Amino acid sequence: MHPIAQVSDFMPSIARLSLPYQNTKTMNVQQTLNYDRIAVALDYIKLHFKEQPSLEEIAEKVHLSPFHFQKLFTEWAGTSPKKFLQYISIEHAKKLLKEQSTLSETAFETGLSGTSRLHDLFINIEGMTPAEYKNGGKSLSINYSFAQTPFGNIIVASTSKGICHMAFSEDEISGFYNLQSHFPNANFKQITDSMQQNALHVFQYDIDKIARIKLHLKGTEFQLKVWETLLKIPKGKLSTYGNIAYKIEKPNASRAVGTAIGSNPVAFLIPCHRVIQASGNLGGYMWGNTRKTAIIGWEAAQIDVEKSLL
Repeated sequence: MHPIAQVSDFMPSIARLSLPYQNTKTMNVQQTLNYDRIAVALDYIKLHFKEQPSLEEIAEKVHLSPFHFQKLFTEWAGTSPKKFLQYISIEHAKKLLKEQSTLSETAFETGLSGTSRLHDLFINIEGMTPAEYKNGGKSLSINYSFAQTPFGNIIVASTSKGICHMAFSEDEISGFYNLQSHFPNANFKQITDSMQQNALHVFQYDIDKIARIKLHLKGTEFQLKVWETLLKIPKGKLSTYGNIAYKIEKPNASRAVGTAIGSNPVAFLIPCHRVIQASGNLGGYMWGNTRKTAIIGWEAAQIDVEKSLL
């Protein structure tokens, strides 16, 4: 297993805009604290992997006893820190890529891979018309809200047609500025609607509770095709930029595919975190490579939990 390269968190630079006054919901402070501790632990493990740090050493870095750290980590990931390390190793990533390359076209297109179920069985994308995002989205009414996830605070926004934006955000102000930068002239209301609540069920992976999710996205034809292809990567599996280019019949467009993946407007629902480099290294991630590592390991752990319940 090799250490995974670090990539700084990305936050676009935008002009300071007027944030509409709304009373926000009280954040789940404990959940945020838990993820922050997990993130610190992952960073420490990646930086010191060659020394094989003990459970005691890692626990000390997050200011917990070994017992409480093990308990916290297992509650968050569904598995032990030791097992989780296997899921985020380069060897495991290469194994998944090898498995992906041997999947039949039928398996890829229908979304069946063992017990996992593909996003695109219950998510579909509708592209915005030019009129809908003309003049900075002046004709759009957008509801938005904030929620806690196993990977930190997230902002989710919706139009009357579907989810248009979902992004991890360190705080609510920067989260709203980021959303508003995409639709500067839209009408925004801080309201939690049923589409947002339904979309957030995806973090629980209780498929029975999720109605079909509609995404209403601004993008070029090429971007939409790439994003739709990402929906076909099963949970707990990985693909490469080159493989996505091949799937959309643009085998020489790996770089353009990478750019489209990097501009994904809907975190987690469109699983751009499942695309890595052919070498097994993670590559970049708009919301930080520590978070990408956490998501990949967490999803792999969820698959094992699901298998154990069969």
